[in-house]
Amino acid sequence: MKNSLPKLRAALLLLAALLLPVLQVAAQATTSNEPEMADALRQSGKIYVVVAVITVVLAGLLLFLISLDRKLSRLEKEVKE
Repeated sequence: MKNSLPKLRAALLLLAALLLPVLQVAAQATTSNEPEMADALRQSGKIYVVVAVITVVLAGLLLFLISLDRKLSRLEKEVKE
């Protein structure tokens, strides 16, 4: 357990070093006065395509997780028997 602590600390420092620039750019993007992407997509009517694609992807992931859960439950029952 003591050996994993330095590795965990190093991983957390690396993660923080990688996320700080991303968070800085995100903070700058929210304070700018430029029009947001959603507004441009809404004006051109493409926002509905984006919403539809996201809905289809999330529905597919949900169906995959449900089927995976059913398969795992069946395998767990078989192992118990």
